[in-house]
Amino acid sequence: MVQFEGVESLTRMFVLVSGELVGIIVGGLLLGLMTRLILGRIGLIPAMRDHPERLAGLRRRIRYVLISACLGLCLGALGLNGYLVFQRTDPYVQTTEWINAIPPDFWLKLALSLAKVIGLVIAGRMVINMLVRLLNSLMGKAKAFEGIRANDESIEVFFSSLTAILSNCIKFLVVIAAAALLSLPGPVAAYLLAALYIYLFFTIGLLVVKAVAAIVDSLDALSKKYSSPDNWLRHYEKLSILIPLFRRCLEYVIYVTVATLVILQLSFIERFAVIGPRLTKVIGIFFISRVIIEIGNILIDRFQQEQKNLTEKERKQRLTLIPLMKSAMKYVVYFTAILLALNAMNFNPAPLLAGAGIIGIVIGLGAQPLINDLVSGLFILFESLYLVGDYIETGQGRGVVESIDIRTTRLRDPGGQQHILRNGQIGDIINFSKRYTFAEVEVGVAYDTDLDLAYTVLAEVGRKIREVNQDVLEDMKVLGLQNFGESELLLRTITRVKPGCHQQVARDLRKLIKEAFDGQGIEIPYARRVLIFKTETEENPLKDNTSSTLSDRMR
Repeated sequence: MVQFEGVESLTRMFVLVSGELVGIIVGGLLLGLMTRLILGRIGLIPAMRDHPERLAGLRRRIRYVLISACLGLCLGALGLNGYLVFQRTDPYVQTTEWINAIPPDFWLKLALSLAKVIGLVIAGRMVINMLVRLLNSLMGKAKAFEGIRANDESIEVFFSSLTAILSNCIKFLVVIAAAALLSLPGPVAAYLLAALYIYLFFTIGLLVVKAVAAIVDSLDALSKKYSSPDNWLRHYEKLSILIPLFRRCLEYVIYVTVATLVILQLSFIERFAVIGPRLTKVIGIFFISRVIIEIGNILIDRFQQEQKNLTEKERKQRLTLIPLMKSAMKYVVYFTAILLALNAMNFNPAPLLAGAGIIGIVIGLGAQPLINDLVSGLFILFESLYLVGDYIETGQGRGVVESIDIRTTRLRDPGGQQHILRNGQIGDIINFSKRYTFAEVEVGVAYDTDLDLAYTVLAEVGRKIREVNQDVLEDMKVLGLQNFGESELLLRTITRVKPGCHQQVARDLRKLIKEAFDGQGIEIPYARRVLIFKTETEENPLKDNTSSTLSDRMR
């Protein structure tokens, strides 16, 4: 190895580097000229005359590859010579030794290999163009299938991704074949092949995700198109809420599988690949648990719908118990799913259950209000103190019962506000929905009113509303004179109605009573105000007299 030293060595190195750079540039220009001539000949073929834009695009890509290769070789030459200088080795002498060691037929083989590589690149480009046309044709047929338009976007995304992936794979294969033709060292081809595998894993995984999206959208559209009350697809609308979750779980499974395959290609982290199948099991357990919950909800609702001949009380009991059944089923399924997921991850759930039991005892001792709410909720349900749909009044609120949970009760008051009451704090309860209730209406009449006529009109109103309103159970009862007011006689009436209907019936009665009293000339007194306006003279009647007296005295 000759040491790099002196002005002579520096001059030779400068000449060598300049010659290498000029040779690389001239070689690139020659290859570009040869490529242009070859593509020009190809353009004369009759089949290619109708596609000049494709040849122009191919020419631009080859020019881009040649320019990139020339730049890379120039940088490589500069880097190699710089490394030799750093090692205090004369680049000229070292390069001369390497050239002398090259076999005589090396350059011929290199030229032939480069020609093969250029031909390979051209062939790869033509294959990619043919592939693009084929995939575009398939995409058009897929979009036209069954005349469905809801999945067009997902189909376009899938085929565009498929086109890009296959094109890149062909380019990878061209690079690997070029490395073999140029007789590059064995590790280069091995690394390129490993990179191709990793790329394929990632891209195929993403492609499968997009394919799943396209397939799921297509099946969703087909199911909605062909569903009817007469076939099993009538349940699809209720299960369709699982479609987004199904897609997401499939995506996660694909991502985990791809990550596992990539990890297997990397020896230094290969031991972590066992986590992938476990995570896949956990995702599957979670999705299956959701499917079981939705199917259970459908079965419970179907059981409720099949019970036709139910009394009003039985119907309210079902409406009360069905949410509790769904909630209990959901908790049981999720608890079982957690245990199965822990087992899938090779965790023994027995110590966790034992610890949870001890923690539950400790929490129970310190959560007396919670236990009180739970126990009170159970008694409310078992004794049917009130049910969903009942109109009740408690110390904390009044309104229609919307739901009864184990711990809370939700009321909707007439103003639209929702009251959430703890079961343990609900004291006295007034239930307006047990068997019947009374619509109470009080109306005032003038003191000079014929009370017998007023009673007759009220009774007629009671008979009329019973005929037109099914919520009225009996004719109105006129209880008589309730009170002597300052300007009115207060008459009281009650009407037996169905549970929870008393307020609306009372409103309807007031309207009918007003119309009937107006028709019979019965006055309903109302407050009157009398305004008295005083003139200036009335406010001070002595003012004018006083002024006259003073005038007389001054005279």
